[in-house]
Amino acid sequence: MHHNGLRTAVLLGALSALLLLVGAWLGGGPGVRIAFLAALGVNGFAYFFSDRIALSAMRARAAGEVEQPVLYKIVRELSYDARQPMPRLYVSPTLQPNAFATGRNPRNAAVCVTRGILGLLDESELRGVIGHELSHVYNRDILISSVAGAIATIITYLGYVAVFFGGSDDDEGGGGFVGALLMLILGPVAAAMIQMAVSRSREFAADESGARLTGDPLALASALRKIELSARQLPLPENGRIASASHMMIANPFRGAGVGRLFSSHPPTAERVARLEKMAGYRR
Repeated sequence: MHHNGLRTAVLLGALSALLLLVGAWLGGGPGVRIAFLAALGVNGFAYFFSDRIALSAMRARAAGEVEQPVLYKIVRELSYDARQPMPRLYVSPTLQPNAFATGRNPRNAAVCVTRGILGLLDESELRGVIGHELSHVYNRDILISSVAGAIATIITYLGYVAVFFGGSDDDEGGGGFVGALLMLILGPVAAAMIQMAVSRSREFAADESGARLTGDPLALASALRKIELSARQLPLPENGRIASASHMMIANPFRGAGVGRLFSSHPPTAERVARLEKMAGYRR
């Protein structure tokens, strides 16, 4: 928890510095002052509304007990077993099977699943996935993950702003070229921030604690196999908004190339499955 809080502060500080640099590039001294005020607002937005950014990227909608009785029952039972508040539930219309948790803390957490995962997994496998996502909440992974995703989204938009304003004052197009170049630089910067903030070990930890919460590591292992296979067949479009939220998902939603590879923070599924099978006492 302490390390996640420290890394969150570092990320917000890095975003502030980047905004100041962009402000200086666009408008000199006045630009820096405007960027400073913008940094204060953006940092607050990234901290308090990072969950909405991630949910919006997946076009998720709130789901209640009447609409999703099985999902609601699983989350309620596991939250009760963990003696933790029940998170808000969301469903994304995406056909690819996936899931993620977001929010600042357990009292402000949200768990989102896709239509694809609801149609693919049986109840025990879905329970294993929910246990994994709730473990991210209880391990306090969601704070740093959500803020990192929000910051990456903001940095991506900064690139578009740089292109727009960079070409407006230069008839020869030089400013537009610089703006385009800056956008090419900012994409990898956003990915680097996520890689710096999010450790792959957190997935192993969530797998283990989630399996202990449900008492069924093999169900999660089975779910991970199905999700990876289907994700390869139905990869998500590698746009900036989805890429910025991909590190929060239980499996890499992309094919593993292009921008998706830059933002990837998932360990190999085979290794995750092997660890879960070892927990269950399974020997090949």
